[in-house]
Parts: sequence; C-alpha cells; structure tokens
Amino acid sequence: MIDSIIEFVERKRKNILLFIGLVVALLIATTNLIAQNTEGYMYGKVYTRDNQYEGQIRWGDEEAYWHDHFNAAKIENPYGRDLDRYREKNKDSWRDIDWRISSIWEDKAQTVHQISLQFGDIQEIRNYGGDRVTVKLKNGEEYKVSGRGYNDVGTEIQVIDAELGKIGINWDRMEKVEFLPTPKNLKDGFGKPLYGKVETYRKGTFEGFIEWDHDERFSSEKLDGDTRDGDVSIAFGNIKSIERRGSGSVVNIKSGRELYMTGSNDVNDGNRGILIAVDGIGKIDVSWRDFVRVDFEEAKSTGQPYSNYTTPRGLKGKVLKYRGGEVSGKIVFDLDETLEVELLEGKDDEIEYKIPFRNIKSITPKNYNFSTVVLRNGKELLLGDQRDVSADNSGLLIYTDGSSTPEYVEWKNVTEIVFE
Repeated sequence: MIDSIIEFVERKRKNILLFIGLVVALLIATTNLIAQNTEGYMYGKVYTRDNQYEGQIRWGDEEAYWHDHFNAAKIENPYGRDLDRYREKNKDSWRDIDWRISSIWEDKAQTVHQISLQFGDIQEIRNYGGDRVTVKLKNGEEYKVSGRGYNDVGTEIQVIDAELGKIGINWDRMEKVEFLPTPKNLKDGFGKPLYGKVETYRKGTFEGFIEWDHDERFSSEKLDGDTRDGDVSIAFGNIKSIERRGSGSVVNIKSGRELYMTGSNDVNDGNRGILIAVDGIGKIDVSWRDFVRVDFEEAKSTGQPYSNYTTPRGLKGKVLKYRGGEVSGKIVFDLDETLEVELLEGKDDEIEYKIPFRNIKSITPKNYNFSTVVLRNGKELLLGDQRDVSADNSGLLIYTDGSSTPEYVEWKNVTEIVFE
C-alpha cells in the first residue's frame, strides 16, 4: 500500500511542483500588483508660460490624493441672483413668503460660499492671476472661484516629472493644471500612504487613509516632538501606533521601542485634528480632544483611481414638506449646491464630516440644529452645527420636469429630502 502511494507521488511529482510554482507566482504577482498600484495618487500636466510638466502632483505641502479636497470661494451664485425674477413671474404663489426669500438672499449676499471638491472630480484648474481661478469639472461645467483666505490658491505645485524629477512650480508661473488618470506603476513618488484605524472617545473607530494634524499623509514624513533625552523626528513609516496621554503622546515604534513625546503640535493639544478618508462616506475630521489612538496598517491600495470619479450629475430627488405635500425634480440645496460632487458638512460632537452628495441617500431635519443623514451604504448619522444641516440652511429650489421656474421650499418646511 505504502509502495503504491510512493509510486503515485513520484509519478505526479512534476505536476505537483508545477502547481505549487504557479500558486507562488500568482501570489507574488498579486502582491506586486497591490504594492505597485499608484492610481490613487494625484497626477496630471502642469502648464507654465514656457513649459509643461507631467507626473504625480502634490498641491502645496498637503493634498496628494484624488480624494483630497480643493477649497475656494464661489464668486457667483446665479440662483440667488435670479430669485427676484422668479418672484415676478409667480407673484401669487410667492406672496406669502416673499419677505422670507428676500431676507434670506440679503443674508446670503454677505456670506462667502465655499466650494469644496475632490480633486478626482476636477478636469482642470486655470490660473487667471491673483486669487482668481476657474475650476472645470469632468462634465464641462466651470466655476469661477476666489482663493482669498484659502491656501489652495497661491500655493506651490509640486510635480514629479519623469525626466526632471521633483520640481516646485510657483503659482504665478502656473497657467493650467490638467488632471489625468494616474499610471498604475509610478516608479518614484512622495511616499506610501498613511493608513490605519483611529479610535475616538465617544464615536467608535474609523478606518481609512490618514492625514495627521491636517498635514502629513505619507510614510516618509516625520512625527516631531521632544523626549527626556532630546528632540526626535520619526518617519511615520516606522511608527506602529500613537496614543494620546496627558500633555503628549505615547509613540510605539515597529521595532518594539516606546517613546513619550511632548512639545510639538504633532503630539499635543496643538494638533489640528486627524482626518480619515473613508470610502462610501467622505472625510472625517477627529479633533484632538476626541482622539484616543491610531494604529497604522499597510494600505492595500493608494485609493480610488481617477476613473472611478464619474462625470458629475445634478442633484435630483423628492422633497417632502410639512405644508404642501411633496415636489420632485432638480434640486438646488441651500440655494447653492447643485451637483452630487459637492460636499455636505456637519458635526457629530467633536467629529466633523464632509460628505459628497453622491454618497447621500436622504436628509431629514430633526430640529433647529440637527439633521439625520442616511448614506447609500446604509450608515445613519445625526449631524449638526453647520448650515447644511441646521436652520441656517437657506432652503431649496426644486425644478420640476419641464419647468424653468423653480419652487422654493424653506428649510423649516422640509420633512425629508430623498435623492435619486
């Protein structure tokens, strides 16, 4: 019996070895594919007055991924500008609430409207000098914006050009940035992503791509602080975990060493917060006050590729009202946001959410300061303190099918918004 088994194994040995070899090769190829996939990094061409450069991009010393945000202020809001015309055409239907709309827009005219977009949704950014910029989306729609008060306009643009290496391009020399799909296997880069689990005091644990102190995003960047023996600067790639403790932090190194660090906003209450980019949600900003610890892990990818950020669509859905039933059509949210790529902002205690409307299924105002936001992945959030989800919201315009004149719905008359 034993001899028969030995004879059988000997006959099949080549086939068994071949099968094992194929499995090992497949595992190696898969591992290399994961390790080399760089499609989540920002990439494109930067045009100056005399030259152009192509490669991986970092916006200033901060944004470097497609899920990162470009922030500026809208110069124009056509929906507010047209309200008088809507009222003139619909005097009877607007009579009872005319004063409300007027007062809302007067307030709005004095309010700067921020636009925040993921870089993955942008086709190009043109510089017209000073703080004036045009942002063109993938659907061809353009926004004229001002960078006054925002560090995303006027900053240096870093590019890792395939021939020249890394070059920092001055803002006043830059004419246009054209964003392009990132190659899967970029050879050089700014570093590996920071990824891991962030534990909070009251709101559980979040997993995703991490921005430490609203700044560091790569494993090659440094955590700075003081120890009893002197100043230290540790590459994030060498750090296993960071835990808030007292007036500083306990830092565990992958080698097993442990340090107590103080004296820097990287490790004390001067920290501006820990941002986590989470698929299906958006960006979650955990304040230092609510932060407990972070455990770093190896990222399985660099994030969603440029092609996954689909052509922006307008907001559409159904608005249920306390008075007047319901109305369906194209939605202008807060007399401002019209596209699914724009962001809804709200807070849950010390944690702030910035969520693309494309990830939102419904919004239900609960009281003066809070709304329930249900995401398409099923997660339910109670958010407040920001105008998007509180009584500071200026209301909705709804364009029903075939109508060029919208219906205005005050925020306090909204029971629920259900997006298509």
